[in-house]
Amino acid sequence: MGLDYALVHLYYNIPPAVLLTACYFPLCTKIDIYKVLFLIVIAVVSTTPWDSYLIRRRIWTYPSDAIFGPTLFEIPAEEIFFFIVQTYNTSLLYLLASKPTFHPVYLRGKRLLHDGRRLRIWRWLGAVLLVVAISLGAGLIAGNGKGLYLGLIMVWAGPFIFMLWMLAYQLLINLPASNTVFPIVAPTLYLWIVDTIALRRGTWVIESGTKLGWSLWDGLDIEEAFFFLITNTLIVFGLVAFDNALAILNTFPHLFPSVAPLPSPVQLVRALLVSTSHYRDERIVGLQEALKRLRKKSRSFYLASGCFEGRLRIDLILLYSFCRVADDLVDNASSGVEARHWIAQLTHYLDVCYAKSEKAASRDAFVRSTFPTKAQSALLCLPTAYLSPTPLYDLVRGFETDLNFSTPGQFPIADESTLQIYGSRVAGTVAELCLELVFYHNRGQTTVQQRREIVQAGGRMGIALQYINIARDIAVDAMNARVYIPTSWLESKGLRPEDVLQESSSSSVESLRQRLLDKAMKIYEDAKGAIELLPDQSRGPMRVAVESYVEIGRVLRNPGYQLKAGRATVPKGRRLRVAWKALRKG
Repeated sequence: MGLDYALVHLYYNIPPAVLLTACYFPLCTKIDIYKVLFLIVIAVVSTTPWDSYLIRRRIWTYPSDAIFGPTLFEIPAEEIFFFIVQTYNTSLLYLLASKPTFHPVYLRGKRLLHDGRRLRIWRWLGAVLLVVAISLGAGLIAGNGKGLYLGLIMVWAGPFIFMLWMLAYQLLINLPASNTVFPIVAPTLYLWIVDTIALRRGTWVIESGTKLGWSLWDGLDIEEAFFFLITNTLIVFGLVAFDNALAILNTFPHLFPSVAPLPSPVQLVRALLVSTSHYRDERIVGLQEALKRLRKKSRSFYLASGCFEGRLRIDLILLYSFCRVADDLVDNASSGVEARHWIAQLTHYLDVCYAKSEKAASRDAFVRSTFPTKAQSALLCLPTAYLSPTPLYDLVRGFETDLNFSTPGQFPIADESTLQIYGSRVAGTVAELCLELVFYHNRGQTTVQQRREIVQAGGRMGIALQYINIARDIAVDAMNARVYIPTSWLESKGLRPEDVLQESSSSSVESLRQRLLDKAMKIYEDAKGAIELLPDQSRGPMRVAVESYVEIGRVLRNPGYQLKAGRATVPKGRRLRVAWKALRKG
């Protein structure tokens, strides 16, 4: 009886587990816990018979003075714990690396021919290579000589990797290396070092008759190096397959009308077995374009979007995409006449969606015949089936205020009341729409009174964030001949809107910027408490969304803030700290 193997865990495997747990805890969700437990169960069940066989064959052994004593099928308790802790650590590293990743955009249907052909080639090439590897492993086992250990690893792990590759090849090929290569390589290198230390100390022994005698470096047999590489590959491939299944379940409601919060293994397998010919490529493209807009136009909301999950995350991204496209159609119009044309068409689009028009036969036909190609996916994918029409119509009406700036010398934000109405239409409405999506995807978790209170507070919070947006963009808006600072405020400083167009960085304008920020922060303080009434799954992510944007206002209140392209920006590290702090609140 000894503690040597237990001390390896205590010194080398448990500390990373504690560190990774501390890092990931604020981000952790029920589905993440489900993933990790699912992988741990599979790892223990699939590895136990194989490991037991190796011990009985004396391919590897454990000195009696290195292990505590209890065994399962002759496997020391410390070894069983290693199955668990390795899977746990590698899984958490994968989850940390992939948290921002929006998996649906990496799916491909058969009609995406270019990618589809490339993926199919790689899929079958990978399959052939894996079959060859398994066959080589079988040959080494048949030889029953020095290649036995390596052959047993290949024949044991090969079929699992083959199955996972065939099922999840799209994400395994398309995901960035930070999601796949990194969580394999990093823990593998670490475990190579730990294994070298353990082998040199004699914690476990690889018998010479079943190994090739090659070393990766002094003290690390090539078989051991390959074992840790292949087991971490199995863990990451399993997690990618899980995320691949979730992406299919969440992206295609026509295939899976309802999805349980924690899908059963049967439902996950069913999703992976769906033929790519049933995928809707136009929806995948719509999500790709929506994510691209979000990443380009709003770093704060892009960061926050990674904290939401499942179909709620998808619908929030699609809602942002619609709002962005609609705003750009009006803002980028070459004339007031064209801008009014797009406002009319957007209104008609809503009429079609909510069956108020007698003309159009369908939304799809109207959108494809009326709007620019680059804007169509945003309108086609908007989930109007469970969004109220009133906030959307109010949003479009808000664009009319921007349109009034097209008349030379006209500045429609006359006073604070006008500013508040404008903020309510262009931002309060968006907050209300976001909350409608939260309630829809978390049905039954809030009372009618709570929803009413949350929506009212959300509308006020939208106004606060719009004030921050205006305060940030004074210089940019001035270049476009727009002044959103109320004219009555300017007059109190002896200024006219035209003065802001000529000099947007004067001390007087700066004082009005701070006045606007003071208003925004007061509304924010009054409204933020309602976030705590949201359903558990949405509370933290919504807090991140709000705090990430409010941080722009905090930056603007600091003396000597830096401008980038006329706007104050929040450094990435600071945004991450804000998000982390927001999630840690509960």
